[in-house]
Amino acid sequence: MQYLRTAAGDDLLWHGDPEFWSGRAPVLFPIVGRAVEDQIAVGDHRAIMPQHGFARRSLFALEAHTDEMCCHVLTQTEDTRAVYPFDFSLRITHRLEADTLHVTADVSNESNKPMPFGFGFHPAFSWPLPNAPQGAHHVTLASGGNPARAALQDGLLLPNLIPGPFSEGDLAIEEPLFSDGAMVFPHGTDALRYGPYAGSALAFTFHNLPDLALWRPTGAPFLCIEPWHGTASYLGDGPQIAERPNSITLAPADTAQFGYTVSYCAA
Repeated sequence: MQYLRTAAGDDLLWHGDPEFWSGRAPVLFPIVGRAVEDQIAVGDHRAIMPQHGFARRSLFALEAHTDEMCCHVLTQTEDTRAVYPFDFSLRITHRLEADTLHVTADVSNESNKPMPFGFGFHPAFSWPLPNAPQGAHHVTLASGGNPARAALQDGLLLPNLIPGPFSEGDLAIEEPLFSDGAMVFPHGTDALRYGPYAGSALAFTFHNLPDLALWRPTGAPFLCIEPWHGTASYLGDGPQIAERPNSITLAPADTAQFGYTVSYCAA
């Protein structure tokens, strides 16, 4: 996804200025987060894989489109097989319905052996949102809970969860929250709201994405709201993808589906 705009032309998605971050809404596959020393393994096959895997910088092919939807697909290449020894397809479908964007990912194992992987979305949304009044933006969990947080060291999770910053499901987005990088919640939420208490906001639902991360570089005019199935490795973990936190292993010919919706709530 490159743009997400209101009918009036206001940008809801970050535009990718490399001064802060050149990404916009990358897809994370076949790992989410870092591996210890960036080394991954599948059985006896070992390779170097950077944070969040290779899909985020890969070229997807347009497979189908209408006025309201488009489907892009990524499949294996010689380069992907060298680091990830599987035949696979990853289809990302974007569909507009009124004021709601539906984003769906279908991961299929087209090999003859079990395929371990992690998957996540990494979209960045404007901060502050257009036409929102001045003042704090909040992330408000539909569950009203206070999920525990996993602390990070060099991009890897520390083993003991710590209390999260939410209070009755509410969190005001402020600079100091991200002084140590992204905030990772291994048990996140299935729905949340982002925006000021009054004014324009975005409402999210998540499907088969139990982990959540929030990230905002210092001074950046965006907030990444990242639903995942899988996280970075724990400090000291081994390289096997199948043993990463919340990893999925897909049987041959099987497909796993993930998705989220984001609805624009005008002031």
